[in-house]
Amino acid sequence: MQLLKDRILTDGVVKEGNILKVDSFLNHQMDIDLINEVGKEFKKRFDHCPITKILTIEASGIGIACIAAQYFHVPVVFAKKAQSVNLDGAMYTTKVESFTHKKVYDVILSKKFLGPEDHVLLIDDFLANGCALLGLIDIVKKSGATLEGAGIVIEKGFQSGGQTIRDMGIHLESLAIIDSIADGKLAFRE
Repeated sequence: MQLLKDRILTDGVVKEGNILKVDSFLNHQMDIDLINEVGKEFKKRFDHCPITKILTIEASGIGIACIAAQYFHVPVVFAKKAQSVNLDGAMYTTKVESFTHKKVYDVILSKKFLGPEDHVLLIDDFLANGCALLGLIDIVKKSGATLEGAGIVIEKGFQSGGQTIRDMGIHLESLAIIDSIADGKLAFRE
């Protein structure tokens, strides 16, 4: 998606340790016009799938998933990284290690929001090592729902996550795949 790649090159900031900051337009401050185009692109790429729910993980994926959901006309469900007093009933649980926060989270989702009748599209902002997606895949499996695919805004193609997910036979669509980050410069996969 050229619009996204151009924005990454213009406003993305490369930090030490191959960290790409896109917080000025994607995951802290959100450029809704750009994310609207991202949502349209996900709809185009998964239009053939009978999606009934979009599943993401808090927090950065929620806004993107909500914009995309308006094109699919389906609800968004998000897995939470912390137990709270207003969560009740049976839960799906899994563990997810955050690349950015260097922390393992117990991720939870109420069973009343995902079941065997659902056809799920996973949406997230980044894919690096794949831990968040693997956690969401685990929740989908536990629910008995059908996983239709995963939509990622930015994939770090030089890390293992994308290949791991594709090797599982999952339909993965990444809108911008970065093949390398060297000396502060990004190289995109065509």
